[in-house]
Parts: sequence; C-alpha cells; structure tokens
Amino acid sequence: MPPDTTERNKEIARELFAALSNADVAELDRLYAEDFELWTAGTLPFSGTRGKAEALAGMDFVASLFPKGIRFEIRAMTAEGERVAVEAESFGTHSSGLPYHNTYHFLVVIRDGRIRRFKEYMDTMHADEVLVKATQATAAR
Repeated sequence: MPPDTTERNKEIARELFAALSNADVAELDRLYAEDFELWTAGTLPFSGTRGKAEALAGMDFVASLFPKGIRFEIRAMTAEGERVAVEAESFGTHSSGLPYHNTYHFLVVIRDGRIRRFKEYMDTMHADEVLVKATQATAAR
C-alpha cells in the first residue's frame, strides 16, 4: 500500500473523531462503508457488533446522554496499511450531571477510502457507572 494511502487513512481517522465529537451523522454516513461494522468491547447493553444503520441511529441516543456534547481527543495514532490504531480520551458531562472521561483504544479499518470496521476498547466499568447506571437512575426519576 503506498505511503500516501496510509497517511490518507490517518486523516480519515481524524475526520471520524471530529464527526463523533460534533455528532455529525451526515459526515459519519459519508465516512462509513455500506458494510460498516461497529464493535464495542464488554458486556454492556451497547457492546457487541452493530451495522451502519444501527450505528448511525445510535448517535441520537449518544447525543441525549450528553446534552452539552462529548469531545474525543486523539492522544496517539499508528497506521499500517488499512489499519489505524488510535489512543484517545473522551470528555463530557452526562445528562445526570456526572462527568464522563474515558480512555480508549480504537482500531479503524479503512478500505477504498471508507471506514469498514471500527473497534472500540474502553474502561467498561466507568462506562457502566455513567452511561448505564446513571442513565437508568435518571430515567427512574
């Protein structure tokens, strides 16, 4: 794979995190391949594999959890061929008022300029405390 393709794949990964930070569903739709798969680690209600339509639809739910938005910051990135590994952090305030700051490792697989697979590894205990339990407690009020 030519070096310029690897650099372009890194740029696509940067575009992905900007779109996620801006909850830009139209941009995510453009970036995701038709056979896109999102895989999230753990046993949380949102863990497992989702297709493109479900991943895009889930952005409304994420936006509802973070009324002031959630921001992703890339800390490190390594690319080889179609694979881009990203270390990142998220920052946001959950709808319950709790701060949400998670650390991640993402694997982004890019083919022909589109994101084919997006794998998310994170602190699932923190996600459970804020994204699951605090959401359930807020809904119960």
